[in-house]
Amino acid sequence: MIKPFPDEFFMSMALKEAMMALQEEEIPIGSVIVAKNQIVGRGYNQVERLHDVTAHAEIIALTAASNFFNNKYLSGCTIYVTIEPCMMCAAAIGWAQIERIVYGASDPKKGFTLFTPSPLHPKAIVETNVMNDECAELLGQFFRKKRE
Repeated sequence: MIKPFPDEFFMSMALKEAMMALQEEEIPIGSVIVAKNQIVGRGYNQVERLHDVTAHAEIIALTAASNFFNNKYLSGCTIYVTIEPCMMCAAAIGWAQIERIVYGASDPKKGFTLFTPSPLHPKAIVETNVMNDECAELLGQFFRKKRE
């Protein structure tokens, strides 16, 4: 049996995706989807670039993973996101039947945990605050620069 990589390993990959968003002056949120220790989907925010309000990191990663498996259901997968998913993304994650959701920093303004009932699949496992400081700092840095 393959020993799984720690959550921090894959969150650091999601942070690399967020850095790509930052380089394009997008809100720096990144995501990777993992199955059996392998990244099967990745994405970063591309809302401005694509002029598409749905082009969130999670949605792009979900599409990539679905294409990888040629299946809309991603049971057995874990999604890593640098920031707590919004309601739209959480609902898409729920529809895809993702098994685990791991995120870095919470989003007290638009995060899915503000809403009930949860849009996630009922059996989904949620892990929070993985590399919280690094994820929150990247987002904070972006908005500080925007306010200058």
